[in-house]
Amino acid sequence: MTTKTLLEIAIVAPCYNEAEVLPTSIPKLVKIIAQLISQHNCSPTSYIVLVDDGSKDSTWELIRNATEELPDVVRGVRLSRNAGHQYALMAGLSYVTGNCDAAISIDVDLQDDLEALPRMIAEHRAGAEIVLGVKKSRSVDSFSKRISAQAFYRGMKWMGVDLVENHADCRLMSSKALVNLAKFPEYLLFLRGLQPLIHSKISTVTYDLSPRLGGESKYPLKKMLALAWNGVTSFSIMPLRLISWSGGVVFSVSIVFAILALYKVIAGDTLPGWASITVPLYLLGGFIVLSIGIVGEYVAKIFIEIKHRPRFLIDEISHKSGTVFDEA
Repeated sequence: MTTKTLLEIAIVAPCYNEAEVLPTSIPKLVKIIAQLISQHNCSPTSYIVLVDDGSKDSTWELIRNATEELPDVVRGVRLSRNAGHQYALMAGLSYVTGNCDAAISIDVDLQDDLEALPRMIAEHRAGAEIVLGVKKSRSVDSFSKRISAQAFYRGMKWMGVDLVENHADCRLMSSKALVNLAKFPEYLLFLRGLQPLIHSKISTVTYDLSPRLGGESKYPLKKMLALAWNGVTSFSIMPLRLISWSGGVVFSVSIVFAILALYKVIAGDTLPGWASITVPLYLLGGFIVLSIGIVGEYVAKIFIEIKHRPRFLIDEISHKSGTVFDEA
């Protein structure tokens, strides 16, 4: 942890089509920065980074206006296209690496409680290099989202992926953790799964989830399922092992049927049957196709990774000092 009395904190918030939310969330973020400074929890040079993930509405105009009105507090980074939440977040974290003592990532809809930020900073001062924000409950979420989230965490745990339940992307990362994160070059990002690999000194802070300030969630069921599958295939080989285990079961059952068929031949009790041929044929055919599909997912990840394409591209940075930014 830094030896400075006051930490320079950077709050990083990805934004995608958040024009409805930003007029409310920006003042709230500016206010929490001012409170942290007044309470001597962070230095007066602390700031906010809003990352526009290729929005199609007036999100970038609102961010740029905020950087012009509050040049000492707000900075804006605009991606050249919609890269996705994880990549927008990574763009913001890459931007602040080396330019702060700790970064706090938070969704701009501010469902994560801002009052948890001072406690996260306190945990960092106590020695934690990563502090995870954990939701006490999901009472404000819809029933379908609560069920899908619960299934997501249980499924990931069963697959052997080390995740903290009900932690999304609200976290504090020290300067050390940010430098360590930059050493992970994979294109297909799953930041929640990387935390245990980045540093062993991890702490948690719990808080109540608040309703969205406006607009709609940018993580519908389809995106949640895609994120879950990316997490599984990035951190677990369990699907491949399931194929092996299933193959062993199918082989064992086949041996039993073969012995049974041989016995019937010897006993002279054989009758031609359509079902006995077609049912195993369809079952084995479906199993083979499914197995090829799962293996193909892993091969596809290798195909994408070896290209070493940039994870995001920057179109514009709105900051008075014109900070040099290295794309990753």
